[in-house]
Amino acid sequence: MTTPERLAVLVAGSANLDFVVRAAHAPAPGETVLGRELATYPGGKGANQALACARAGAAPARMLLALGADAHAEPIERSLREGGVELRVRRIDDRATGTAFVCVADDGENSIVVAPGANAALRGDDLPALDGVGWLLLQLETPLDAVAAWARRARAAGVTVALNAAPAQALPAALLDAVDLLIVNEGELAALTDLSDPEAALAAVRVPNVVVTLGARGCLARVDGRRLRQRAFAVEAVDTTAAGDTFCGVLVAALAQGDGFETALRRACAASALACTRPGAQTSVPSHVEVERLLQTAEAAALSDPVAAT
Repeated sequence: MTTPERLAVLVAGSANLDFVVRAAHAPAPGETVLGRELATYPGGKGANQALACARAGAAPARMLLALGADAHAEPIERSLREGGVELRVRRIDDRATGTAFVCVADDGENSIVVAPGANAALRGDDLPALDGVGWLLLQLETPLDAVAAWARRARAAGVTVALNAAPAQALPAALLDAVDLLIVNEGELAALTDLSDPEAALAAVRVPNVVVTLGARGCLARVDGRRLRQRAFAVEAVDTTAAGDTFCGVLVAALAQGDGFETALRRACAASALACTRPGAQTSVPSHVEVERLLQTAEAAALSDPVAAT
């Protein structure tokens, strides 16, 4: 699964404007919770991952996305362009730009409801030309038939396909057969396999390479028949929004520039940890310099205290 250096990562997926409110805890069914400040941030799984790719500084980042002809589209487009993402925008005049409503609890965990809007209008034939593209990164906030069509077209063109299977849903065999790398969290992996144990579930997935994120426990991977584990980086979580998207974008960007899986997983875990330390989605995605600084700090700590690092 190696790709020539500097081939682009193309992300095809969702873009939303996030409305975020902080509260002591997320409401239970039937409960009303008094929140505090409200803020808006550019978000959406696809857009977050594209920005994470671009900020990783490893490979050029492109994105296919759909936006409405409304005021919510402008901050999303501006954030991506300023972040260095090359855009292919489908403008949907009769639908609103996608939105997400996020409750962030004081412990940093979040609950999210998404109104797809223009994202739901993306079609299989919207994928741009794949010239100069080494990797295609997909998620499941856009129509499943479109995602499957994009994966099949990329596979036929010799492009490596990565799928972040989120939000969790049943996936057709034809889609999984076109995926080279599957990225999921524990809940999504369990939904795909009906197995609660990540170790057992990894073996059951029909995709050649699988990474499962484990939150504060890091991540576990099955790569070319090998099992890899990467510990998490200890941080004080403020907001976990986009931490998983940051992981996906940085992981694929690192692999696209030719890093081995061990290096790419470590880099992705470091970036994901940093994303938890600040609020918002795209506003939380760290730069390449910030990730390098954390990696160097962790390496220095491991050298000074090798027992604690094991």
